[in-house]
Amino acid sequence: MKAIIAEKPNVAREIALILNADEKKEGYFTGNGYCVTWALGHLVALGMPEDYGIRGFDKASLPIFPNPFKLTPRKIKQSKTHKPDPSALKQLKTINNIFNQCNRIIVATDAGREGELIFRYIYDYLECTKPFERLWISSLTEKAITDGFKKLRPGSDFDSLYAAAKARSEADWLVGINASQALTIAAGNEVYSLGRVQTPTLALICKRFRDHNDFEKKKYWQIQLKHRKEYVDFTSLSEAYWEDEKQAVQILKAIEREGKATIEEVSVDTVKESSPLLFDLTELQKEANRKLGLSADEVLQTAQSLYEKKFITYPRTGSKYIPEDLWAEIPELVRTLNSTDQFKASIATLKFGNFNKRMVNDLKVTDHHGLLPTTKIPSALTAVEKSIYQMIVYRLLESLSEHCSKEITHITLKVHHYPFNIRASKIIIKGWRAVRGILTDSTDSNTTEHNANHPEMLIDLPELKIGDEVKISNAELREKTTVPPKLYTEADLLSAMENAGRQIENKDQQQMLQNIGIGTPATRASIIETLLGRNYIIRKNKTLVPTAKGLQVYELIKDKKIANVEMTAEWETALHKIENNELTKNQFISDIQGYTTEITNELLLLKIPQEDIPELRCPKCRQQNLMIKDKIVKCPDAQCCWILFRTLCGIQLSINHITVLIKTGKTPLIKNMKTKSGKKFNAFLVIKDDHKTALEFPEMG
Repeated sequence: MKAIIAEKPNVAREIALILNADEKKEGYFTGNGYCVTWALGHLVALGMPEDYGIRGFDKASLPIFPNPFKLTPRKIKQSKTHKPDPSALKQLKTINNIFNQCNRIIVATDAGREGELIFRYIYDYLECTKPFERLWISSLTEKAITDGFKKLRPGSDFDSLYAAAKARSEADWLVGINASQALTIAAGNEVYSLGRVQTPTLALICKRFRDHNDFEKKKYWQIQLKHRKEYVDFTSLSEAYWEDEKQAVQILKAIEREGKATIEEVSVDTVKESSPLLFDLTELQKEANRKLGLSADEVLQTAQSLYEKKFITYPRTGSKYIPEDLWAEIPELVRTLNSTDQFKASIATLKFGNFNKRMVNDLKVTDHHGLLPTTKIPSALTAVEKSIYQMIVYRLLESLSEHCSKEITHITLKVHHYPFNIRASKIIIKGWRAVRGILTDSTDSNTTEHNANHPEMLIDLPELKIGDEVKISNAELREKTTVPPKLYTEADLLSAMENAGRQIENKDQQQMLQNIGIGTPATRASIIETLLGRNYIIRKNKTLVPTAKGLQVYELIKDKKIANVEMTAEWETALHKIENNELTKNQFISDIQGYTTEITNELLLLKIPQEDIPELRCPKCRQQNLMIKDKIVKCPDAQCCWILFRTLCGIQLSINHITVLIKTGKTPLIKNMKTKSGKKFNAFLVIKDDHKTALEFPEMG
């Protein structure tokens, strides 16, 4: 009998149907000589410190270097300890029984680093020695699965992928556990969490927040002129800007008296805009965040759902290209999409038989190719699934289109000796922009560069030659303000993580790491969600901003190695080398242990000022002093169990709010709270007779 292990139950179901192993049992499908079972994500993980006999936060035990690392069934937190997850134990028992009965294993977990780790950790934990082969596919269509089973690969082909995955897992444990415990011990009260990728990411957000808030805005003035020739209206903008308003007004008056401008320079350039490449996961997340306001995690979950429903190819890809052998299938894919009314108009802009082949590059295809729709056309989708699916289809059609060609005209005029600029753009060949009819990109106005205030006009200018004079129909002063670096949206943060190497100040190191990011396309969304879950950052409108706790952590670690983007980017390079057999896992872990020792010692030496937490009696039992934590205030008596969540309608209750509430039964007025719809309001928080809290609204005068 052959055992097949997938990553999730629904994937196992699809495989079982194709193999006619459709008899449902508890935890697996069987039939036709197969048993098809599944993991439930990471069923097995690296053990916690208590699994090595280290309980609590013990300074003498740090740094902790397990040798060897222990594998344990997935755990869930109960009270102050971690206990095995019953559902994980049950499924592991099922998998073990199936492995014992089979003579051969086929691995069908997701074809990537994490999918490989999920299977290997289960295989090692169960001490299985049965031979195994690998199903490596990029979509879950019947054709892809059937073809994949015809081309099963030896499990040993993926030993280096497993080595990289295991190295990543152990490095994250070493850095995360030791750094978190060291900072928590140094803090003496609050529990902190640090990590190999999450902490440099937090540092990016906090630094941008500080730069934004510390930015000193300055006013400046430019002069805009209006002209009209041959019934065409157009404007020009002064090349210079003035920080002295009075000086700008004097120059404006002189220009108004002159009444005309002389053409000094005319240049016309043809610019080709290459068609965009296919989406990889990060680019899809960025685009969906900008256009739809979706979080990176929402995009990943939606794409994963579309993949499991067989509508798109594997989403956790870091490539924007496809291999040569897949190119022959693209015309048929487009013809299938053409059966959908929604895409017919866009497909009509393509030139069949002359598709743009820019997306084809065998050397730039990593574990998986760029995101593609499949030949299975969806019927019922949620609104979010439909939006993401459409984005992927339109990006394919744009990729297959020819370049867009623009004629860019730059004209310099002079009034007296002051130069003014006109920039105009005219589309000659729509090319890929015809697919969705979007002829311009939205410009980013959030910049401190004065020259960015010369926007291009999408108009046909009248004929203008050097030496021509054009009348000034109107001249006006435009007051402007320098703009601080904008706060990160999730799209911006994903770009910063993807291009972390460019943040490095040392030019030689920047050159070496310029295309290296922190995290991987598959993990960046979870890193952002981890920071949100730790209450280190919050979403505010469309931006990500640090909380008081996040800023506190940043101030403590901003100059420490744990926050070093360069170091983290170098690790991603090292993991890639392990995958390619250019570096051993043991060499990498040895370096990580040295690094862990340094950061642990750095953090233990920190002197952290303790927050002045008042002693407040529980308002319900009147016996115990309340525990005041970052997220909650609660009575330690399990019988009493009075609790108050500190975040209320978007506002975190301060120590003063809590103190006044407990002592008087009513907080001071809390301003700028928000309803679910985003409407702001002010209210008091009060403790009622039944000891529960409620909002009380001020009387309208």
